[in-house]
Amino acid sequence: MESQELKKELAATLDARRELGPEYEAALVDSFVEKVDTQVRRRLAEERLSAARPQRSAEPVDGNFGERFGFAIVTLVLAIPLSAIGAAQAHLSGLIVAWLGILGVNYVHATKLRPRHLSDPRA
Repeated sequence: MESQELKKELAATLDARRELGPEYEAALVDSFVEKVDTQVRRRLAEERLSAARPQRSAEPVDGNFGERFGFAIVTLVLAIPLSAIGAAQAHLSGLIVAWLGILGVNYVHATKLRPRHLSDPRA
């Protein structure tokens, strides 16, 4: 799109030169070169800015650290009463069921944060 704008500017500059004559040629060329220089400087600044920014992917590779840490804390806090209830109600089998549920929830949460190309071997 910017090249189209430059082409239009060049055409306008050439038309103005035809209308105004050769005595204004230097001023017209300087004006056009200034516009080209401005666009080049802007593009370079954008490239430098994008190169300086850390690249973010659409999906985080390891998930958001705060979300993972918070989920781990909540899981550990809830694991204590769930373990106690399971062990009190059904002894060892209740404790095993409680921990299988905790592990299942953590597994689902971990796979939700993993990018598709890492979790799906077909991708």
